[in-house]
Amino acid sequence: MSEHNEQQPQPEDDAPGAEDMARRIGANSGIERREDGQIDVLKTIGGVRGLVESLLPGLVFLVIFTLWQQLNTALIASVTVALVFTVVRLVRRGSLTQALTGLAGVAICAIFSRVTGEAKDYYVPGFYTNLAYGAALVISIMVRWPLMGVIFGFIRSEQTHWRENKLRARQYAWATWIVVAVFAARLVVQFPLYLADNVPALGAARLAMGVPLYAAALWVAWMISRPQKAPAGQPTPDTIA
Repeated sequence: MSEHNEQQPQPEDDAPGAEDMARRIGANSGIERREDGQIDVLKTIGGVRGLVESLLPGLVFLVIFTLWQQLNTALIASVTVALVFTVVRLVRRGSLTQALTGLAGVAICAIFSRVTGEAKDYYVPGFYTNLAYGAALVISIMVRWPLMGVIFGFIRSEQTHWRENKLRARQYAWATWIVVAVFAARLVVQFPLYLADNVPALGAARLAMGVPLYAAALWVAWMISRPQKAPAGQPTPDTIA
């Protein structure tokens, strides 16, 4: 047999670009880990300040509109609160991306509502966001790159080696389904309230099912995807968590 026939190139399972993209996603996920190896849920959502920044503009809008039925006043107050948080972040030399992202999100909601003149349309952008994120997560599972595996694998120093282990890949798929369930639940609960024009209930559901529910889902996803302890002398990808 000739040397040419002996040295046929072997196909690769995954393109290098997919590996590089996975590393970038993991590195920029914003998910934090404590010294004891557990996921730091509070720090991941930006601490107490991050929680307040995510909830207060929507809460201000809901309270003002519910009490006085003044749409313009509620919209202005909501955007003003978000603007104040943005300025404070910039003054404290915080992340420009974080500062502007929160303001942009509230502004888009306000624009939707102002254009239609309907308070319930303040919540329309959230439907599109949940649908898009949920679909992206489902696709990641279908193509065998479950997003929670990409992110958690990086944090746990598994990189993308977990894909070579059927058990780990299955655990990360289930972890990703947990987060998908959050986006799906938001739509199932909130969209009927939107159709019923029940703004107070819709606003309350949006607040309750927002960052707090997402943080809880991340913690559950982290816990169910923990690597099993290996026998003594055999290290696991994550010896703590």
